[in-house]
Amino acid sequence: MEEKKDVLILAVESSCDETAAAVVRNGREVLSNIISSQIELHKLYGGVVPEIASRKHIEKINQVIEEALSQAGVGLEELDAVGVTYGPGLVGALLVGVSAAKAISYAGRLPLVGVHHIEGHISANYIEHPDLEPPFACLVVSGGHTHLVVVKDYGKYEIIGRTRDDAAGEAFDKVARAIGLGYPGGPKIDKLSKQGNPDAIRFPKAHVADAPYDFSFSGLKSAVLNYLNGCRMKGEQVVEANVAASFQKAVIDVLVEHSMMAVEEFGFDKFAIAGGVASNSSLRQAMEKACRERHIGFYHPSPIFCTDNAAMIGAAAYYEYMAGTRHGLDLNAVPNLKLGER
Repeated sequence: MEEKKDVLILAVESSCDETAAAVVRNGREVLSNIISSQIELHKLYGGVVPEIASRKHIEKINQVIEEALSQAGVGLEELDAVGVTYGPGLVGALLVGVSAAKAISYAGRLPLVGVHHIEGHISANYIEHPDLEPPFACLVVSGGHTHLVVVKDYGKYEIIGRTRDDAAGEAFDKVARAIGLGYPGGPKIDKLSKQGNPDAIRFPKAHVADAPYDFSFSGLKSAVLNYLNGCRMKGEQVVEANVAASFQKAVIDVLVEHSMMAVEEFGFDKFAIAGGVASNSSLRQAMEKACRERHIGFYHPSPIFCTDNAAMIGAAAYYEYMAGTRHGLDLNAVPNLKLGER
């Protein structure tokens, strides 16, 4: 019987403020995963400045790709394809990665596989969980996205719930700024919450009447801001740790409720989380507990694979490549790309 050939993919990710490249074997084995983060650069502005992000990607992209190939001990001639995030994201930032990937594809005569950023986040779960295969449900929670997704098969998705306004990560950033924690908000609120009482303040949990799986965090964010303003106007002391813990609990409760409702309705025995907010320790604990109570397998990537990285893009690109997905050199950045679009 003929031995199956390994498939090596060079992956590139530059959708926001991380310039990343990775080499992934057979969709699940990471040979290298290089990330150049811009967080320190954007802290000064309290969020990502698109123009600065784009310029920094241009400076770093070649170095990051060279380091990924070097660390993996792989040359261009050994690669089977180049995978790249082409949306959604910041258009200028995406263009840097797409342009680099197209140049490598052309120079190395390699197939080009464009990858959806959210598909990458979902696929991060495949890297550390060899037993995880579709179908399953996945909650994608990051700075720009809060999606509840049914993963029907590799590359086949159905979004059953999404945010109507602020994504969970955006709400974390805005509340962190209001408390005075700075950017990025998610990790700082997670850390401060450990010192607070999550039941100290009752913040609202929004439910969308006509779409039970959809999320809305704008009202919760406003409630926190109103609480802080009310305390300041009355001269009352604000216990920041209690505010952080109570806000975080309100977000997590809704995420868990909607996710478990979907798992039960669709009859899944596997549930995964992905995206930057998926590295939140309280969210992981709450999801793990909810899944354990229902005898459901719970999957989550390590924190390094929750943030934007190229290894997850390599995992997604592998399954797209195996399914026959190929893009031409006319591939463009699509900032509002919908999951499932080609």
